[in-house]
Amino acid sequence: MRETRTLGHVMVTGGSSGIGLATARLLAQRGAKVSLIARGEERLAAAAKELSAVARPADVAARPADVADREAVTRAVAELEEEQGQPCDVLISSAGLARPGRFLELSDEVFRQMIDVDYFGTLHVLRAVVPGMVERGRGSVVAVSSAAGLLGIYGYSAYGPAKFAVRGLMESLRAELTPCGIHVGVVFPPDVDTPQLAEENRWKPAETRAVGGTIKPIPAQQVAQAIVKGIDRRRFLICPDLGTRALSRFGSVLTPLLNREFDRRVRAVRKSGPNS
Repeated sequence: MRETRTLGHVMVTGGSSGIGLATARLLAQRGAKVSLIARGEERLAAAAKELSAVARPADVAARPADVADREAVTRAVAELEEEQGQPCDVLISSAGLARPGRFLELSDEVFRQMIDVDYFGTLHVLRAVVPGMVERGRGSVVAVSSAAGLLGIYGYSAYGPAKFAVRGLMESLRAELTPCGIHVGVVFPPDVDTPQLAEENRWKPAETRAVGGTIKPIPAQQVAQAIVKGIDRRRFLICPDLGTRALSRFGSVLTPLLNREFDRRVRAVRKSGPNS
């Protein structure tokens, strides 16, 4: 068994709920200083209070910011580093937004919002912390993509490309930052039992539900454990379940088979009516 280590100052976007909060909780239990960034002030304050029960209150800090706003995120990072008394050692970018829907029915604003939050929201915080890590010659940056960043799925024409972009960004950064001593990782969760999934389910077309089948969402804790293990072992691909692990490694073989099965399910829905 590998020895666990203290991870210093960990910064988590989307840290007020779901995967972000579950990961922050594990790292706080490990003795890390934890800083949270999220939009909703009330939920953010509640998350910080919860973490203070498993860590020293002085080691938990939070700032409200919209990750799509570069200036707000950059300011939040600087303020949190000053409050914690040390720079960011580990960044976990988990803030994200999913809005499924049929391509011809989605507004341009939805496509723009997915890119602004999911891609640029990841890029902005990376741009804020990576220069310092390069200067120090150490650090870890992990971004949450999605199973929809591995395979095109019916109903995710706005969300999927944004998560594919996150994957591409992290693959490029891995090549650039590894020689600088910085660990780069990207996470591919399937459906996860979070408030975000509950909101997402409100908008899923019948075809998207059929493609998902009867697969049960995994708990956020399972994703958090995979993230922490990935940081400890400096893994690039971080897959919290068998399905995404297989798809990330054998996608060229599995994708044609999955597409045929998904097409069959979509046809079945269409026969019974697209709004069934």
